[in-house]
Amino acid sequence: MGPLETSASIRAPAEGEVSFVGVVVDRPVLSIRHGDGYLSSFEPVESSLQVGDRVSTGDPVATLAVSPSHCATPCLHWGVRLYGEYINPRLLTGDLEPSILLPLDDR
Repeated sequence: MGPLETSASIRAPAEGEVSFVGVVVDRPVLSIRHGDGYLSSFEPVESSLQVGDRVSTGDPVATLAVSPSHCATPCLHWGVRLYGEYINPRLLTGDLEPSILLPLDDR
């Protein structure tokens, strides 16, 4: 995936309820509680949503913000926690392929 444009639309990965909109350290953050222990957080983003707002899968929830960042080009950080423990968000998108064990060469 190439660099993102500032003001790129960020969409809800799943339905849920906004649980946080604010600044953490120096970056604007949006968090959505999805149920079943899942919580998504996005930064840096700008959003007009408020805590308690409901969102559906695919709804625009924010835009990419211009913010102090360690990225050379605009970038989005998407974190997912399951019961408070961080997991790889790609596990939820089907982007990770299963590991394949190959035999060792006979040498």
